[in-house]
Amino acid sequence: MSAVALAASEAAPHPQPPRAAAVVRPRDGGHSIRVPLRLVVGVQYSDAALAVYVKIAALALRPEGCTAKVSVLAEYLGMSKSAVERGLRQLAQPDPLEGLTEVPTTRRTLPGGRGQSAHRTVRPLADGELWVRVPVRAAEALTPRLLRVYALLAYATARRIPVTAAELGAMLHHHTGKQTGESLGERQARRLVDELAATGWLTLHRREGEQGRHAYETHRSPLHAVPAAEQAPATPVIHDGSGAGDHDGSLASKEDLTTDRRLKTQLGGGNRRRRGDRKWVAGPVDNSVSPTFGSGGLVLRTDDETLSSSPAAGRAAYTSPALQLSPRIWRVLEPVRHEVAALSPYVMRRIAREIGAQLDAYGGSEERLHDRLTRRYASSKAVRDFGRWMLGAALVRHGCGDPRCETGVMWDTGTDCETCALTRQVDQARAARDAELAESARLLEERRQQRLRQTAERDQEQQSAHQLPRKLTYREREQAPDDEIRAVMAVHGPVVALHLYGHLRTLPLLDGRLDPDQTGSDRRTHAESQ
Repeated sequence: MSAVALAASEAAPHPQPPRAAAVVRPRDGGHSIRVPLRLVVGVQYSDAALAVYVKIAALALRPEGCTAKVSVLAEYLGMSKSAVERGLRQLAQPDPLEGLTEVPTTRRTLPGGRGQSAHRTVRPLADGELWVRVPVRAAEALTPRLLRVYALLAYATARRIPVTAAELGAMLHHHTGKQTGESLGERQARRLVDELAATGWLTLHRREGEQGRHAYETHRSPLHAVPAAEQAPATPVIHDGSGAGDHDGSLASKEDLTTDRRLKTQLGGGNRRRRGDRKWVAGPVDNSVSPTFGSGGLVLRTDDETLSSSPAAGRAAYTSPALQLSPRIWRVLEPVRHEVAALSPYVMRRIAREIGAQLDAYGGSEERLHDRLTRRYASSKAVRDFGRWMLGAALVRHGCGDPRCETGVMWDTGTDCETCALTRQVDQARAARDAELAESARLLEERRQQRLRQTAERDQEQQSAHQLPRKLTYREREQAPDDEIRAVMAVHGPVVALHLYGHLRTLPLLDGRLDPDQTGSDRRTHAESQ
C-alpha cells in the first residue's frame, strides 16, 4: 500500500510553493485612511506626525475610538516613544499657521484618581478639502520619511500630476539640525524614491512619463516581501541626520542606569568618529620669540623707551608669549603710561584691541583718542581698577550715531554736533514737561487731600450734632441748666428730653406756665418731699 502511494505521488506533478507576498494579507484588513493634504505637504508637521496620524485615524474607527497608549502606538509603528510623543504634540496642538487641531485629545481619569490612556480622535475633513488616501499598513511598514514620499506620489498619481525629482525634493524638508525648514533637494529625493521602490510599495517606470519624466505607480500593498536584511539594515540610515534612523537620531552609547532595563549597549554602526591611537604625533612647532618679548612678563617697547612688568604677587605666572604694543597704541596711551605697568597681559591685550579697533574706525586719528584719555583721566578721581576704568569709561566714545561726533562736538571741524544739540533740546523740553506734569499732579493731590479733610470734618460735625447725649445721673439732671434742656428738645425732640432729664425738669419747660425762677424752688420742694 505504501509503495502504491509512493508511486502515485511521484507520478503527480509537484506545484511550486506560492511566494510569501502572494498569500500575505494585511493585518488590518487593508484599510486606508483619508489624510488631509495639508498634513502631507505642510512644513510645520514632521514625518513622524504623518505616520502617527494614519495609525490614530485607523484606531479611531473602532466604536470605542483610539485609546492606545504612546508606547503601544510606538510599537505599532516601529518608532521610538519620543518620536511618537513629538508627533502627537504637533497634532494635538493648534497649527501655528491655520490654527487647526488635527488630533483632538481628551485626558481620562478614573474616579479614584488613577489615570488612563487618552482618548484621541481626528478632525473631520471640511467640504472641498484636499486629501490623499494612505494605507494603514504603509504607516507600519515604511519609515516616516518614506511614508511621506509615498503619500506625495499617491496624490500625484491620483490627480495625474507629472512630478519631477526636483519638485518632489522641494516638497520634502529637514525637520532637525541646522537645516531645519530647508528642502532636501533632487539627489535626496531620487534616493528616497529608489528606496521606496525597493520596498514594493512603488513601481518606478523610468522615462515613461510625460516629457521624459519618470512615471510612478503606488500600490495598496507591497508587490513583494521585503527581506529581513532590507527591513533592518546593518548600517544606520543617516540621510537626514547624524544618527541612526531607528534610534531617532540619538548617538548615545550607554544605557541610562535609571531605566528599568539594564542592558549593556554594544557600540557599533560606524557613525561615531574615533580618536586615533596616537601612533603618529606631530613634531614640535617653533614658537620662539625675539628677546624683546621677554618670558612671562609684559614688554612695552618703542623706539625711545621700554617699559616692562612682571606678574604680580599671588597671580599665576603668565607662560604665553609676552605682549608687544604697536607704536600707535603706545602713543595713544601716553597720558596713562604710568598706570599701564600694573595691568595683566590679558587686560592690556583687550585695551590694545579696543584702541586698534577705534583707530581703524576713525581713520587713524591718534590725537582724538589721546585727547579723550587726557581729559577723562584729569577729570576722574581715584581709580580703583584701572583696567576696568579704561575699558568701561575712558575708551568709550560719548556722542550720537555719527562717528565724527566726540562728546557733542564734531572732531574734524570743531563745531557743535546738530544731532546732539537737538537731542539736548528734546531732553530739556521733556524734563521741563515732566516737571510741569509733576507739579500739576502735586497740586491736584493737595486739593484732593484738602477736600477729603473738609469732608471728614463736616461729617464729624454732623455726626456730633445728631449724636444723642448719654443718659444722665440724678445729680446731673438736677444740675443741668434749662438752656441745655431746651437745646436737646429743639434738636432731638421732647421725648428724648423727657427720657434724659426726667419729667420734673422737662415738663415745666414744655407748657411754659411756670416761672423759670420758681423752677429751682419747685425742685427743692420736690427733693424735700422725697
